[in-house]
Amino acid sequence: MASNATIYKAALQIADMDRNYYQDHTLTLARHPSETDERMMVRLLAFIRHAHEALLFGRGMSAEDEPDLWLKDLTGNIDLWVDVGQPEEKDIRRACGRAKLVYVYSYGNRGAELWWAKSQANLARLDNLTVINLAPETSRALSLLAQRNMRLQCTLQDAQIWVADEQRTIQIDPVILKDVTTKRR
Repeated sequence: MASNATIYKAALQIADMDRNYYQDHTLTLARHPSETDERMMVRLLAFIRHAHEALLFGRGMSAEDEPDLWLKDLTGNIDLWVDVGQPEEKDIRRACGRAKLVYVYSYGNRGAELWWAKSQANLARLDNLTVINLAPETSRALSLLAQRNMRLQCTLQDAQIWVADEQRTIQIDPVILKDVTTKRR
C-alpha cells in the first residue's frame, strides 16, 4: 500500500445469478495518490464481476509484478490475474504465462480505443486472455459512486451488471473485445 494512499471501505452485497454466487463482502481499498476515482471504481467492478472469498487486491500501481486483483489456489498458483487500464503487451504476455486466466478491463475514451487497435493483433494469440471494455459514460458514472464508506448492492445477470447505492443505480454493459473462447483464426 502506498504511504499516501487514501483508504476507502466498501460493503458489497453481490447477487451473481450467472454464477449462482450470493455473498456479502467487506473490502478495504487503497487508492494510490496517482489513481483516480474512476480507476478505483473499475477495480471494484472487476472484484464484483469475479467475486470469490479468496480474491485479493494486489499492489497494482505500486508493483509492476502484481495485478490489480488476483486469485491464487492453495499451492500458490495463480488462477486469475486481473489488470485495469491499458497495460503494456509485454506485461499481458507475462501475466498469461503466470496465470490460468487473465482479464484486462480497459476504460476511458479514445485512449482505450487506440490501445486496443494497437494491441489487438498481438494479443489475439493468447488463449487465456479476456479483454473487456467499459464505455466512457459507464466508468464515469461508476466514479460518482466513490465514497470513503460505500454500501453497494450488485446484481449480475445475463452479462449485465447493476451497481446501486442509496441514491442511484448504474447499469453496466461490458463489451467483450476478446474472450478466452475466441480461437485464433
